[in-house]
Formats: sequence, C-alpha cells, structure tokens
Amino acid sequence: MLVYPSGLDVSSSALRFLTQELRRHRRTIGSRWRRLSAGRQALLTLAHLRVGHTYAQLAAGFGVGTTTAYRYVTEAVKLLAALAPSLADAVRTASAKAFVILDGTLLPIDRIAADRPFYSGKHKKHGMNVQVIADPFGRLLWASPALPGAIHDVRAAREHGIVDALAKADIKCWADKGYRGAGAMVRTPCWGRWETLSTGQKAVNRSHAKIRALVEQAIATLKAWRLLRKLRCSTTRITELVQAVLTLHLTSSE
Repeated sequence: MLVYPSGLDVSSSALRFLTQELRRHRRTIGSRWRRLSAGRQALLTLAHLRVGHTYAQLAAGFGVGTTTAYRYVTEAVKLLAALAPSLADAVRTASAKAFVILDGTLLPIDRIAADRPFYSGKHKKHGMNVQVIADPFGRLLWASPALPGAIHDVRAAREHGIVDALAKADIKCWADKGYRGAGAMVRTPCWGRWETLSTGQKAVNRSHAKIRALVEQAIATLKAWRLLRKLRCSTTRITELVQAVLTLHLTSSE
C-alpha cells in the first residue's frame, strides 16, 4: 500500500483534548509502552472519524498493524463516548435558550435487504436513526443514541425521553411533521395539503420552515465527520461513534 502526506480539517484543540484524555487513561491503567504515543494515537483516531480511513489504511500510514490500529481507535472512541453530554445535560443547556429545534437523521449502513429493522421507508435505504437537538442558531447541542432506521422520528424521540424532558423543563421545540402528536411543547407545521391550507396557515408554515431549516446546520456538523456518511461497522458500535463525534465537536467549539 502506498503512503502519502495528507491534511486533516480538524481543530487543533480537538487533538490536544483527545491526547490529554489518552495520556490520563494510560496513567490510570498503568500502560508502560505503546507503539504510538498518545498524540499519534489521537491523530490516528481523528483521521478515522473525520476522513473515514479504513484500519488497513491507518495501519499503513502510522506504521502499525491493522489489529493495533483497530484497538487504538476503539480505545479512544470509548473514552470520548463516555464524556458525551447526556440528555439531561443538553436540556440544562437548552433551558437558557429561547427554544430548540429537533430533527432526526439517518446514518447509512451497509446492510442487506433482509435486515428490515434497519430499512427506512422514508429514505429508501438502510441506516440508523439519530435524533439531533440544535439551538436557535443551528448549533449542535446533542445527538441521541442510534436506533434502527425503521423507527419513526416521533417514536425515537419518545423512546429517548426527549419529549418528556423538554416538557418537564418547559422548553419550546420546533420540529417537522414527523413529530406530529409528540406533545404541546413540540411545535409542528399545520397539517394538510398546501392547496387546502388557509392563507394564515400557509404563513405559519413558511415561518416554521425558516426556523426549522436551521437544524440542517447541526446535522451537517455531525456528518462533516465522514465516517458517519457510510458506516461499515457493527450496528452496536454506532452509538459510541456518534457520541465520540459529539464530544469532539463540543470540545473544539468551546
């Protein structure tokens, strides 16, 4: 395999943060020697998450075995995922905002047609459903654990406890029609065909769409980590990957 120098469009603060966490972890477990330093392990992990390089590509670039590359990435991802904010943390942050925006996104996975629980009828592909909460400026506040893609957005929001948490904290939320019936705190567009809506209802839906469109910035922020654009790993690992990316984003944006 050929090796060449390349760049990584990630903040240096994310690299420093992960390096510090890995050094702390190594001291805790008493690790005496590693093939790569904590800084190099952090860089390897960021390359995997940001660019989506395979373990074989990472192994060639960093001069380690494929198994070692997998082990290093898995270790770092677990550390980052453990530091991700909980829904309660996100709600506390959101309580200082005028409102939040809720939406779901599908993370594509490589599954066959027989894997029906992961097939999204809306998107016509296999994937995992992740709920995203953004602030009024479209900044990412929280991303949920991943559920099979066949699960509808409003059901996913209820299973994660998002609807109850927002109602308890008295936080207004804007969402699309997929969350119809979620509760009084979740505002959705007026229901019906465009041509059957009144002039007032059309004006409300236009205003609602302008506000809700900002959540696309948060989703784009999540998928800027290109590994999440096409996941080829076990579905049991996807939640940890999402939480690791969330931690890195929030850390580098502080």
